[in-house]
Parts: sequence; structure tokens; C-alpha cells
Amino acid sequence: MKHTYHIHGMTCKGCQNHVEKTLSNIEGVTSASVNLEKAEATIEMESHIPIETFQKVLNDDGGTYSIHKPGEHHHKDDSASAKAKKPQPKGKGTGTFYCPMHCEGDKTYDKPGDCPVCGMDLVEEQNLTATTSEQWTCPMHPEVVKDGPGDCPICGMDLVPMEPDLSAEEKTYKKLLKKFWIAVSFTLPIFFIAMSEMLSDNPLESILEIKYWNWIQFVLSLPVVFYATWMFFERAYRSIVTWNLNMFTLIGIGTGVAWVFSVFGMLFPQLFPQDFLTESGTVFVYFEATTVILTLVLLGQVLEALAHSKTNSAVKELLKLAPNKAIKVVDGNEEEVSIDQIEKGDILRVKPGDKIPVDGKITEGETTVDESMISGEPIPVNKSVDDKVSSGTINGNQSFLMEAEKVGSDTLLSQIIKMVNDASRSRAPIQKLADTVSGYFVPIVIFIAVITFIVWAIWGPEPAYVYGFVNAIAVLIIACPCALGLATPMSVMVGVGKGAQNGVLIKNAEALEKMDKVDTLIVDKTGTITEGKPTVEKVGSFDDKQFSESEILHFIASLNSSSEHPLAEATVKYGKQQNVELSKTENFSAITGKGVEGTVDGKKLDLGNGRMMEYAKATISSAMKDEAQSFQKQGKTVSYLAIDGKVSGYVVIGDKIKKTSAKAIKELQDKGIAVIMLTGDNHDTAQAVASELNLADFKASMLPENKLQEVEKLQNEGKVVAMAGDGINDAPALAKSNVGIAMGTGTDVAIESAMITLVKGDLHGIVKAKNLSHMVMRNIKQNLFFAFIYNTLGVPIAAGVLFPFFGLLLSPMIAALAMSFSSVSVITNALRLRTKKIDS
Repeated sequence: MKHTYHIHGMTCKGCQNHVEKTLSNIEGVTSASVNLEKAEATIEMESHIPIETFQKVLNDDGGTYSIHKPGEHHHKDDSASAKAKKPQPKGKGTGTFYCPMHCEGDKTYDKPGDCPVCGMDLVEEQNLTATTSEQWTCPMHPEVVKDGPGDCPICGMDLVPMEPDLSAEEKTYKKLLKKFWIAVSFTLPIFFIAMSEMLSDNPLESILEIKYWNWIQFVLSLPVVFYATWMFFERAYRSIVTWNLNMFTLIGIGTGVAWVFSVFGMLFPQLFPQDFLTESGTVFVYFEATTVILTLVLLGQVLEALAHSKTNSAVKELLKLAPNKAIKVVDGNEEEVSIDQIEKGDILRVKPGDKIPVDGKITEGETTVDESMISGEPIPVNKSVDDKVSSGTINGNQSFLMEAEKVGSDTLLSQIIKMVNDASRSRAPIQKLADTVSGYFVPIVIFIAVITFIVWAIWGPEPAYVYGFVNAIAVLIIACPCALGLATPMSVMVGVGKGAQNGVLIKNAEALEKMDKVDTLIVDKTGTITEGKPTVEKVGSFDDKQFSESEILHFIASLNSSSEHPLAEATVKYGKQQNVELSKTENFSAITGKGVEGTVDGKKLDLGNGRMMEYAKATISSAMKDEAQSFQKQGKTVSYLAIDGKVSGYVVIGDKIKKTSAKAIKELQDKGIAVIMLTGDNHDTAQAVASELNLADFKASMLPENKLQEVEKLQNEGKVVAMAGDGINDAPALAKSNVGIAMGTGTDVAIESAMITLVKGDLHGIVKAKNLSHMVMRNIKQNLFFAFIYNTLGVPIAAGVLFPFFGLLLSPMIAALAMSFSSVSVITNALRLRTKKIDS
């Protein structure tokens, strides 16, 4: 029989493989095939199996996935949405947890615990919600919790602000640290008892016989094995049951076999070969090896937990920027309110030195704002009426009023934190190498351990079995698949955070890898090379007798009042400054890459470039072209106005080149990147800008489809192309390019199409992005090298390959120490990225 069911809860290939394997293992199932895109499972079975059986298996597996008949999955979706509405757990985090090795892609969990694939402790994501919201409680009745100040309903006492709980990672670290000290306190006595046997005149034997000291070691080992480090055995058992073999599989097997062997040896010494017996007739026990190994592995987990808290320090620093209070102005009165009480349209007072609470625009006053924490630029920015301000930036020495435009999760700071979180959980293509190796790693190590025991037992010196046993355990203990698994995500996490602190927002890990390979950069002119703040420099008439300059301005401003293009906004603003009364526009239409058309005061108007005039079938005389070119050769943009099919006037618009553009282009060219400027402007204007920037390669009069074709052409030539732009007309080329780079000052559409967003919106950010990508990829390769070389050398040494030549063997305890520090060394190397400079 064959049935198709809907599977809910899958987010990645890891989920697909896990569900497929789980369903295939059910008795009676002959095959199971899972399709991630369709969220379906096709199951073949010998005879009908009730769907409840499948659901029970999935529930027992952790309850992450659910199975339904086609068309019924919406019930699960409803419960999922209800689950999402449940209050978040109190703390500094979000109540959202993920695996630091991203074993199941960007999948998250709603409670702390272990990754079901690799067994590592899940890490809690950070966001603004828990940081900015403040809750109040009664000092006498802590069960009373409210969102604002007031009186306790039980005793009437004033409520006090709640101290935030420890974050999940802090709780994990403290829990592991407590268990570590317990393990140390019991392991040290075992270690000293065992080491005393190496003394020629063992003082302990004068107190008790060795067999009794063995029993004391056994009793002391119980708290270490069954409390402090029991989680390792739980993870090992789970890994074997689910066949997700990992580091804990090796640790569990190695230490478990040693401990069970020791207990069995104490109880039944007569069953063991002579090789395993001491002079006193007792069996060699390995309680000290077991407890020391487990304690050292636990130490590694403690150090990893401590290091993990530093890898997302960039997000934590951004979270510190978020204020939780604001001053709201209502009917002229000022009142302090919680940040989550602010709504769009509220008027807020920002005092000198205060953090700006939400995104908005200044309505009264002027000031300077320190935006370094978001843009990475240290120089304060002057702000006046109608200028935009962002949440988390710091006001200078003057007070001002602002109108709230974006609040909560819509603010720039919130978006940056979300982007950093998403990018940190993404997988770089280079990680596939480590994933492939990790898939075969554990079975191969177990096989090597078995071969090690056999080889030593047959050809090793006496006591051959003891040598074989100890070396096999050393092989299991020293191997560390986690070092391989952590190599890429740790570097990505730190690198993405580093970028965010410098105004470079990375959408995913793939963007970093591709940016490092980029050899060609296409840049748009307006808003990318130039400031994108055009100003009207002249309005002219080609026929003063028919239409005066003021009438031409009236028509242009009225028509452009229906457009959102930056050039259009500049003409409307100029018209208002000249006290022009705007008329209503009818039949308005924007012709992409050419201009706009509509009807004003009964006259048919067409406004735009030369192509727009061709579209409108309006003829531009040579005298008109000459007059326009005199401005275009200065780098100005000229738009023609046709009234009722006749070219009657023009408007000249200037847009300054950003101060950083020339320097940034030179730095990129010095790095071997070919820079090409594409613009919808005419050739003369483009030529003037290119000359000023020493740009040899540019193309003018480019429509959106032309930019897209240019990207495709370069890619077909084998180029790795990055495209930088800020407008809607750049979106197709941004999406098609290998790496799309959006100016943060641009449109939402451009930013959504891009893989990298530059908050500051200037080309120097591309230099930063290129430097960052190179540093991160180099760091990843270093980590992979450390992990590969460590395991490549460590496993053979533990197996005893040096013994025939140098008489050297690796103690399982030394192997445990090395293994514990292998993952820590990878994380520590990734943390070095925090100290790197990416702006030069």
C-alpha cells in the first residue's frame, strides 16, 4: 500500500532526512520518501498502518514534526499559531533556541535543551522584545507580575521593577559550572588513589588492600557518572537510537565501556585473562580514567558555553542601545512611558544625551546625532526638521521633538538585530565539506577503535589486551567531530555581528562566501555614487512667449507631485519653495527608465529623458539638445517637459558625488575589482561623473532590463558580479547578480533583493564588506584546517602508531583534554575576528 501525508514542522534538508529516516524505521514500512518543498511524505507499507502510529513515533522523537492526511494540516497550523501567541519566557532572550552547529539548518526550538542531531546545548537567540519591555512585581508577593507600576492587589504595596532573569546561556553556563566543580571534587580523590599505585612503596596499601581502594573509587565515581556528567550518556544513547552519531556517541561508548569494564572486573576478577590482572590478583580498573575524561569533557563544555556567549556579543551590544523609556508629548504635557506603549504618530521629546526611542522624523528643533553604533561612522550627523532619526542612536546636546514612524519590530535597530540573527543561523556553502566528512566520521572512528584493539591484542607487547583496551578508548575520546561542525558557523556568527557593528548587514552566510570571490562590481549612479539628494538648479522654457519659466515649474511640480522618484521629490520641494500652487494631476503614469506622463489643467504632459520624448513622439530640436548638453557635461541631469506633444521646457537637477565615492572606488580597484558604472542618465552626464571618479568603464541610458542584461553578460564571461544600487529599477539586477548590495538609504524593494545592505549607504561600505568577507572566509579555512589536522594526527597517535618508533602512547586522559580544547580552540580562533578592522 502507498499513502501520501502532509508533514508539518520541516524547515530544511536536515529535517527532511530525519523525518524520512524516522518513518522508514517503523515496523511494516517498506519505504518512505519525504519532499521538503511540498511538505509531503509518501509511505509504502506491507499492510495499512494507522496514521496515529506514525504520529506517536514522531511525538516520541521529540514532537517537532506532525503528520496529517492531505487537507487537514491547517489544524496543526492553528495550534502552532496559538503556541506562538503564548507569552515568552521571562529573561534576556527570546525563548527561541537554535543549534550552534546548525545541524538542521535554520530550525529553531521553543525551549532549552540539546540538539537532537549533534547533542550540543541549544543557544538562545537575542532580540529587542525582552530587553525593552519592563515588568513590575510585588516585593512581598512575587507571583504578582504587571506590565506597569501600580499597587499590589494582595497587600497594597507599591510594585517594583522586576530584575530580568538570567539568559538561557547564562543559566546553562552556571549549571555546567556547578556540575564541573562537583565532578572535580569527586574525581581528584579517585585520581590520587589511582596514581598512588605507581609509587614503589604505596602508602595507601598499608591502610587498606587494593581491592578495597577499588571499591572506594567506584563509590566516588557514582556522583560523577550518574549526576555531573550523566547528560553525556543520555546524549550518546539518543544519538545511537536516532543514528545521529556525534561526539557524545564516542564519549559515551569510550567512558561507558571503561566504567562498566571496571565494575565487572571488581565483581568477577576470575573471568578475566591474566593480562588484565595485577600482582595482587585484582583487575586493572579505569575509574580514574573514566572520571577524569568525563570531567575534562565537562570542562570543555563549560569553556564552550562561556565562549558561545561571546560569539553573539555584537547582538548583545546592539541590544544595549535599545532604550526602554521615552518621553511622550500629549496636549503639551510630557509624560514618561514604556517603549512598548509608543504608537505610530506619537510626538516624543528627546533630551540631550538620550537614546532615540524609535524611528521617526524631527518635527521641531535641530541637533547632532551619534549614529556610530548603527552606521559604524564615528562623526555625529547634523539633523534638522524632516530629517530621519533611528532607534538606539544618541542625541547630541540639543533637545528636539520627533514623530514616531516605525515602532517595535519595524525599527531599523530591530531589523538589524533580526537580520544578524537570521544570518548567524544560515549555512555557508563551504560548510557542506564539513557536513559530508562529519556524516562518515563517527562510524569510521569506531571502526578504527575496534581495529586498534584487535591489532594491539594480537601483535602488541604484554599486557596486550590492556594496551589494546586503553588505546581503543583513547581513539574514541580524542576524535572530535564538533570541531569540524563548529568551524564554519562560529566564524559566520562573529563575522556577521562584526559587520552589523560597522554598518554592513549580511543577509546570509552564502553572501560572505560569494563576496570574497567577487571580481566585478556594478554600481548605479544616483544614490549610490551620488548622494541621492537631488536639488533643482534651473527651470527653463524653450518658448518664453508661450510658457514662462514659472508656468513650466508649475506643470513640472504638479505632475511630479504624484511620483515618488527622488528627482520628482526634488522638483516638488523646489516648487513649494518658489510658492508655486500645485494643480491636481489626472491619468498619471510612470514609464520605467524614461519618465512620467499625466494631465494637468487640461494639458497633456510628458516629463523625462530623451527616450521619454521619443515615447511621447515629441521632437527635440538641435538647439534644445545643445542647451541641455551644456548642463549634462557638468554632470547634471536634464529632464524635458512636453506640453500637448511639443517640447516646451526643461529642468536641471544636480546631485553631488559622495565624498567617499572616489576613495572607495580606488580602494576596490586596488583590490583587483573591476568597477563599472551603469546609469539611466544620458551619456554626457555619465561621462562627467566617470571622469571625476577616474572610472574608465561606464554605460549610460540604461533601462532596468539593460542593467539585468549587463549582469548576465558579465556572468556568462565567467565574472563573479556584485551589483550595488538603491532604487526599484535596480532590483532585477540586484537579484540576478552573484551578490546584490543595497544602500540602506534606498528603497525597501532594493534592500529586500540584496544579500548585503549598507546602513550608511556609501561605497566605502562595499570596501568594508569585501574586507569582512575575506577575513571570515580565511578564518573559516583556518578553523577547518585546525579541525582536520587535529583529527588526522590525533586519531593515529591515540591508536599507537608512534609506539613502535618512539615508544610513545597517548593516555585517554590526555586525549580527553585535547578533545575538550579542540572545539574551544576553534571558537577562540573565530573570536579573533572581533578585534579585526574592516574599514581599511
